[in-house]
Amino acid sequence: MPELKNAPLTPELYAYVLAHNPPLDAVQRDVVDTTHALLPDVAVKQVPHEQAALLAFLVRLTGARQLLEVGTFTGLSALSMVQALPPGEGRLIALDISEEWTAHARRAWAEAGVADRIDLRIAPALDSLRAMPAEPHLDLAFLDADKGGYIAYWDEIVPRLRPGGLLVVDNVLFGGSVVDPTVTDGPGAAVRAFNEHAAKDGRMESVMLTVADGVTLARRVG
Repeated sequence: MPELKNAPLTPELYAYVLAHNPPLDAVQRDVVDTTHALLPDVAVKQVPHEQAALLAFLVRLTGARQLLEVGTFTGLSALSMVQALPPGEGRLIALDISEEWTAHARRAWAEAGVADRIDLRIAPALDSLRAMPAEPHLDLAFLDADKGGYIAYWDEIVPRLRPGGLLVVDNVLFGGSVVDPTVTDGPGAAVRAFNEHAAKDGRMESVMLTVADGVTLARRVG
């Protein structure tokens, strides 16, 4: 058994991590606060502070310009990625099915001055993906939608990634249920099946990280 080197993530250690990451700006903080105040039962869907910072970092690191997000919720992740683009360059296509949740996103994007760089498409994500150009054109995609659809979304996104393009997938540990043998259906089982599917895809080079609820970074190589 490999040696476990992860430090136990206590509240104090998590606060330390956040203190050593880029702080949320005023609009990002307002998105977080609004989500927890108005949508407390589903606020867990929002990416955590450190993951928003990671997404922005990846946009800058890769030099991405054409971005895609599948699963937008109240807009923090999309906001973080678009704010990391160079001024006047690049855009993000955001896919979601909820007018209610994305109304909060639209307000935040407008307040941050980036609404003109985000193309929000309200429709089933598979329909939106299949309507996009089939040739490779995406630099970076973030997948954080319904877990039962992950394999289908992956299979639509991967051919649309440019060589070297990055696909970031959230919740790949799904609260640890991926290693629970009693979980045989539902989202936990779907994520487990997705992880196997992604690991076997020869077009991609993938690394799974223990960030938040698990994040897979996958790079298009073939």
